[in-house]
Order: sequence, then structure tokens, then C-alpha cells
Amino acid sequence: MSQTRISRGAGLPAASEGSGRPRSAPALVVWLCWLVMFFDGFDLVMYGTVVPSLLDDEDWGLTPSGAGIIGGLALVGMIIGALGVGTLTDIIGRRWCAIGSMLGFSTMMMISAVSPSPEILGLTRLLAGIGLGGAMPTVGALILEYTRPARKNLVFTLMFTGYSVGGVVAALVAIPLIPAFGWRAMFVLGALPLVTLVPLAIKYLPESAAYLRSRGRDEEASRLTQRLNLHEETLAAAVEEAQQPRDGRTPAADLFRAGQLVRTLVLWAAMFCALLLIYGLTTWIPEVMRASGYPLGSGLWMLVAFNGGAAVGAVLAGRLADRFGSRTVLLVAFGAASIALVLLSLRLPLAANLALVAVAGVGSIGTANLMNVYVTSFYAVRSRATALGWTLGIGRIGAVLGPVIGGVLLGVGLDAAWNFYLFSAVAVLGAIAVALVPRAKEPVEPVGVVVH
Repeated sequence: MSQTRISRGAGLPAASEGSGRPRSAPALVVWLCWLVMFFDGFDLVMYGTVVPSLLDDEDWGLTPSGAGIIGGLALVGMIIGALGVGTLTDIIGRRWCAIGSMLGFSTMMMISAVSPSPEILGLTRLLAGIGLGGAMPTVGALILEYTRPARKNLVFTLMFTGYSVGGVVAALVAIPLIPAFGWRAMFVLGALPLVTLVPLAIKYLPESAAYLRSRGRDEEASRLTQRLNLHEETLAAAVEEAQQPRDGRTPAADLFRAGQLVRTLVLWAAMFCALLLIYGLTTWIPEVMRASGYPLGSGLWMLVAFNGGAAVGAVLAGRLADRFGSRTVLLVAFGAASIALVLLSLRLPLAANLALVAVAGVGSIGTANLMNVYVTSFYAVRSRATALGWTLGIGRIGAVLGPVIGGVLLGVGLDAAWNFYLFSAVAVLGAIAVALVPRAKEPVEPVGVVVH
């Protein structure tokens, strides 16, 4: 690696050269990452749409607890994928890590469609989860690198609306598709990235410029930043830190050093709560609403409202976070979700429930999206991808427990309202965790991410 120190702006082509005002992020990178999140959301919400059909399949004889365990296995895989992404990106780079993750989860979706038993379905969901878990922090790191600091919350949350839109599409498609063709058709649709997104990513998804610099591939990085019209502010700090001497510590050690341990633990707790809400509600909203006396179609429309509210609310939350700070917005979102979930237990008219579910979507999916940016603001460049991967990995323990807990509560015969009470309490705990995050004296802007 070149040892020449690169100061801010030196050796980095300005994005505005010959192109007017620099963009907040290269549009192609944003859209490709958005599509990754779209299929991620489609996959995970899709499982919630097929749970009632799985439970009605007499040949399989699944119980609610068994369906919850299958749903949880995908999240176990996501823990493995999220925790392992740092090692893989260090070996093969961000680009091929993302492409390999897409290839993995879409292939497993196709195999899921022909699963002959619950056991095989559980195995394919576990393996699909590894791909999904690896994709999210990888594309998140790319977006942060290619986004100007002043727009980080907005662009990041815009990218993550792909998850919510994918969930909306899954629920809308399921309404006519499952009655006509059965639950397996949903898994076939989930395999579409194999012939759509993967070829696009192979052709157009760029490597991380900061990764290239950190490996001594300076000429490639310079060509890439110029081709993508990359604003120099978004890369200079990452380049500088990538070339500074190491002190012998690993990036993971930065998460637990003096002054960071408490912050790391409460950030993990907040993400744990956000992901438990997302995957618990996504898996069980249709069945809980059916158990409460609503027809199955109403439950699927609840998934549409849940993800649609999250998509719209997440963009608004991102703008507010850029103006008022992520901490305040996270506290309000968790609190609103808690109140909405309690009100859902009252069996109000369908229109009111749809509105409340939309608020819950903002307070769960929206908070998780914003948490990703919030986490990176507390760590140095070299440890940000590690911090994000570990936070998502630990948070996915909550994601695993969400489907399982919901299935257990329904399986033991408790009133469906207890699901809402439990998830409301989780939202309160998430707000408490955010409130306990120690404030950084000089928050670090996520201008780039380098994995070592």
C-alpha cells in the first residue's frame, strides 16, 4: 500500500468537475442497494404471508410454535451472515460479498419452493438467512461511503425503504396469489433476484473505493471515484485513516475499549428491541388478526399498512434526524409504536387498525433503519463496518425471538391481545436503551467505511 498520506481533497477527483453540483450519492449505487433491500424485505415479509397456509396444511401438521421456529431459523442465518460479513469483505471486497449474498438467498428461495417437509424448509430458510444477513451491512457500508455527510440519514433511510416496499409488494401479491396457486408460488417469486438483480449487480455494482485504497489499489480507487462522480468529502477521511499506522487492535476491539463498552451494549439492546418488533410483527400480524376475528385478507392488508407506513415514515424520520438528531427521533418513534400496539389490542374498526399498524411500522422498521446510521456515528472509520455488523448480528437475536415468542403465545392459547402487549413493552425497552446511550463529545460523521 502506498504510504503517502492523502489529505482532504488531495488525490481525490472532485465530484463537481465538469458536472455541476455534486450529488449526495451516485444514483446507480443507491438504486442497486435499494433493490437488494427490496428483495430482502420481500423475502422476510413473504414468510408471514404464508404462515396461515402452512398451518392449514394437514400433510405437514405444523403448530404455531413450529412455524415460529422455521421463521426464527432465517434470523439465525442472518446472525451468521451479519457477524461474518467483516471477514468476507476483507478477503473478497464489498462488491463480491454483496453479490455472493444475493446469489445465496435467491437460490435458497427457489429450493424453499419445492421443500418436501418442514425440516427441509427450515434448513433452506436458515441458509437463505445467511445471504440476507451478509447483504444488509455490506450495502449499508457502500451507501455510507458514497453519501455526503450532510445527507447521510436521508439517503440511508431512502435506501432502506426498499425493505418496506418489498414487504408491501409481498403482502399485496399474496392476497390473490396464495388462494390461486398456493404458498409455494411466493417462494418462486422470492427467487427472482437470481435472474434480475444478480446479473445487474455483476455488471454495475462498484467496489468500495475506500476498500481499494486500503489494499493499495490507488489507481483503481481514483478511476472509480471519478467515474461515480464521488464527492471528495465522502472518501477523504476514510482514505486518511486507512493509511494511518495500526496500534495492534482489531476493529472489534474498538467496540469495547474504555468509554465505548456501555455505548456498544445499549446500542445492541436498542437494535435487539427494534428487530424483535419487526420480525415478530411481520411473522404474526396476519395470524394474530385472524385469531382476533378478522378474515385472512384483512391480516394481509395489515402487512401492507405496516410496511407502507414504515416506507413513508422512514423517509420523514431521516429528514427529521438530519435536522434534530437521530436520538430524539428514535425516542419518539419507539414511544409512538408502543402506544399504537396497545391500541391495537382493543379490536377497533379495520381502518383505525390499519393506521395504528402503520405507526407501528414506523416505530419498528423506521427505527431499525435509523439505528444503522446512529450506530456508525459513534465509531472510527476502520471499525464502523464491524460495529454495524455486530450490532445487526446481536440485534438479530431479537429477530429470532420475535417469531418464536409470537408462536408460543398463540400456541398456549393466550388471547391474541397479549402479542400486542408484549411487543408494546419491547418498544418501551427500546426507547429506554436509546435514552441510555452516552452522548459522544465529538460524534464521528459516517463519511466512509473501511473493513480490515
